[in-house]
Amino acid sequence: MAYYLGIDGGGSKTTCAVGDEVSLLGSAVAGPSNIIRVGEVRARESLHEAIRQACAVAKIDPRQLHCACVGVAGVASEEVASAVRKLIAEVIPAEIEVVGDMQIALQAALGAELGVVVIAGTGSIAYGRDAHGKTARAGGWGFAISDEGSAHWIGRAAVVALLRAADESGDDRVDQSSRLFREVKSIWKVESLDQLARTANTNPDFAALLPAVVTAADAGDELARKGLTQAGRELAHLAAIVVRSLFPEGIPRDRATIPLALVGGVFRYALMVREIFCDTLRKLDPRLEVNRNVVEPVAGALQIARKLTSRREARME
Repeated sequence: MAYYLGIDGGGSKTTCAVGDEVSLLGSAVAGPSNIIRVGEVRARESLHEAIRQACAVAKIDPRQLHCACVGVAGVASEEVASAVRKLIAEVIPAEIEVVGDMQIALQAALGAELGVVVIAGTGSIAYGRDAHGKTARAGGWGFAISDEGSAHWIGRAAVVALLRAADESGDDRVDQSSRLFREVKSIWKVESLDQLARTANTNPDFAALLPAVVTAADAGDELARKGLTQAGRELAHLAAIVVRSLFPEGIPRDRATIPLALVGGVFRYALMVREIFCDTLRKLDPRLEVNRNVVEPVAGALQIARKLTSRREARME
């Protein structure tokens, strides 16, 4: 019996799946393993924990695994890919392929078919493929300059909006009146705008503020609602860029629409972002058919891992 491993290594969590040729045998979730964001020590801890837990659920030893595929952001850098591969090789002796997080997402959502996937988790990116296998991307250039509409982007925008509102009010009334500020306080454990500003300037986890923004928006907070609205629009524009690049001449002849899939915690937990995204995209490009069910990328990683055996056997013939 051959066993396979798929990993989705994100900036907020690591999801691991173990399966045989046809079935999912076990899965586990651990902490973040995006090595660019959390560093090698934290990434190793999360990857090893996820692998061991998933194998325990599947009732196999990690040494029984035949092939593994891990999807992470930033693997355009061979240095990053090599580092991730080495961390996983410390636990399993299997063949390991490291690919981009958008590649496992596209595989999970569309298999070998054409279409587009938009990821909005800790970071964000739009990625797609046409009928000839040509791919295109937009966004995903890193949290400091890009990742529009991501959890990090939403959290940072919320803090900026709170401080700007305080500037415009001329005093600290925002402390008492803003539902958004109360929700942010409870997560970051700050008591004043000065503390909020100091924390924001120490390279904190802005993505952790997503639940605060969603809760405040659901309660009617205008600043929070504006931030989520803008996030949905930003993500829609990323998708439209990819669609224009891959399908400039319209819908392929054998298709009625172009499929688009959603991935990530922003789409899963911020329903307002999802609705704004779909409404904006409908206006930008009516050719798209959006699947509103949020896809789990780890399923794509497991599928790719299974394919590695066939590729290896083909090379040996």
